[in-house]
Amino acid sequence: MSENLVIAKYYAESKLPIKEAAKRIGEEMSTGTWTDIRADDVHAKLGAKVLRAEGNEVEIGLPLDLFEPENIPQVLSVIAGNIFGLASIENLRLQDIEFPRAFVRHFRGPRIGMEEIRKIGKIYNRPVLGTIVKPKVGLSPEKTAERACLAAAGGVDLIKDDETLSDQKFCPLKQRVSRVMKKLDKLEDETGKMTFYAVNITSGADEIVDRAELALKNGANMLMIDVLTAGFSALQALSSANLKVPIHVHRTMHGAITRNQRHGISMLVFAKLVRLAGGSSLHIGSYHGKMDRNVDEIDACRDAIRNQWFRLKPLFPVASGGIHPGTVAANLDGYGIDCFIQAGGGIHGHPKGTAAGAKAMRQAIDGWLKGASVEEYAKQHEELRLALEQWGSD
Repeated sequence: MSENLVIAKYYAESKLPIKEAAKRIGEEMSTGTWTDIRADDVHAKLGAKVLRAEGNEVEIGLPLDLFEPENIPQVLSVIAGNIFGLASIENLRLQDIEFPRAFVRHFRGPRIGMEEIRKIGKIYNRPVLGTIVKPKVGLSPEKTAERACLAAAGGVDLIKDDETLSDQKFCPLKQRVSRVMKKLDKLEDETGKMTFYAVNITSGADEIVDRAELALKNGANMLMIDVLTAGFSALQALSSANLKVPIHVHRTMHGAITRNQRHGISMLVFAKLVRLAGGSSLHIGSYHGKMDRNVDEIDACRDAIRNQWFRLKPLFPVASGGIHPGTVAANLDGYGIDCFIQAGGGIHGHPKGTAAGAKAMRQAIDGWLKGASVEEYAKQHEELRLALEQWGSD
């Protein structure tokens, strides 16, 4: 790969020959327009280069000087801007983006990555078990804290807000964080086990750091952001503020952009941008759950955020969405131990309640770690047995 090019890879459909379609895409991304403009020196220096155009696959090389360092919104304006509106291109999907070292070096990436989260939580040689407080909205701060404490007592390592819960009047952020952390801290004093609470601070980039500091002042030990609705600049603002807690990144709204395999942007692109911007963990999909999935894309995202990538720390992939004890094995077969596995309804909907639901999830994880089938392991573990009777197994 050239150290002077950012390489964008697309799936494209057009009535034009693919090489002509690729040429028009590249022109729109860089120095061209709908008619000839005489500026040969500009075109030579900053014009996009068609590196490949075969079948429906297009690769465009973009000179590094086209990009402003550290400005992810500007990057997206280039690689995913007006090209999606070209009348001559019927469908277009940004499949992947490759950045050279000279580009990546401008980004610090995660301040707190996988290794640090394991050390803080003393969570070794197993996945991180998380939950989402349910019902996801409507509970008071007191009720939220009660349910969070039950989940923690049952064995979860992480409790997070739902992506739709922020600072509504029925559950104000300040009171919610204070009450949840008071109960979790008390539980830690009694048992020695700490529990992360990822409080959703999603808001505008002009407010998000202040909201993060409010959460931390009231005891928060993890922050959460909906990166596509708040924007990558909001995540960068949090990361650069040196807040010294992990940043949990939710991908809500992604399906509107990523789900169509012929048009839009793949989750892989967003995963790489989240790593650049400084997330500590990122939802990238489940191998078995309630959400639509593309296994190849999950694999690619998993590797993109965990594998060596220049000097950037790896971050945790997160499996969530319709997960319960019966689907643990299918997800851990895909992720291994380096992941968050999160169950909301699959914990709180347990026949014996939240604490038992958390125990059932831990039992399913323990069984997988020991190489036992979930059905076999359930014979000696009542909470897991009841969960399987409720929801079945994969």
